[in-house]
Amino acid sequence: MRILALALVGLLCVEFSFAQGQEEIAGRSEAWERARRYLAEGNAAEARRVGDELLERSPRDPDAHVLVGIAALRLRNVQMAEMHLRKALNLDPRHVEARTLLGWIQMEIHGDYASAAAEYRKVIEVRPESAEAHNNLGVALEKMGDLEGAVGAFTQAIALRGDYSEAWSNRGWAYAGLKRWPEARRDFEHGLKINPGDDGALYGLSRTLKEARDYAGAGQALRTLTARTPNFVYWLEWGQLQLIRYYWVFLVVAGGVFLHSRYLKGRTRRQSDG
Repeated sequence: MRILALALVGLLCVEFSFAQGQEEIAGRSEAWERARRYLAEGNAAEARRVGDELLERSPRDPDAHVLVGIAALRLRNVQMAEMHLRKALNLDPRHVEARTLLGWIQMEIHGDYASAAAEYRKVIEVRPESAEAHNNLGVALEKMGDLEGAVGAFTQAIALRGDYSEAWSNRGWAYAGLKRWPEARRDFEHGLKINPGDDGALYGLSRTLKEARDYAGAGQALRTLTARTPNFVYWLEWGQLQLIRYYWVFLVVAGGVFLHSRYLKGRTRRQSDG
């Protein structure tokens, strides 16, 4: 829910018009503070109630609609969340937080990657300097299968924010999908320098090392992952790597057993003939 958190941060940085009365401004400010606190505490129901109060006072406030949309999403009421986000966009088509959240719903809940990409492109039109928007577009394009387009979007995100470890890791996975293993390895390693705790980048690095036949390095990466997270997939891949690494030992042993059995059979036959 990283996108949800980012949208909330942007949403709560609102300014109130001094054309309103000071008492109304103070009341709205206090309500927004309560909503922020409720969402931070995970109390989405109370945040939704405060959002409804704000909408009663200002039904054409797009920020209030987004607030109710976020609370509804936390309450798993996707239909209501979409309704309020679209109302916000009808009132303000340039509302970045509303469009970002709508793109997230299209991608993560509905699996409509093309619609998500379209929403993120509109966000970029409004905020071209947003590394997060370019990264979000890259994720949608990658899910669509447009790996070259995803690499371009992630590259733009990295150009805007060089320490964006998530974008480095994401571009690494896009390169891996294109089987451009050296570039993928470079990106995973760079992402891990920025954020050593990135399990996705470390898993990606293990894949690139395996492709380079560095089975010891890949195994070490997977051992680190299994120590962090008891994930069966990591254990399974680690086991497969050990089979690959020590397959020659198995062959030597099996060959030795076979030759020994042949020797014993031949000796028994000679003894019986004699």
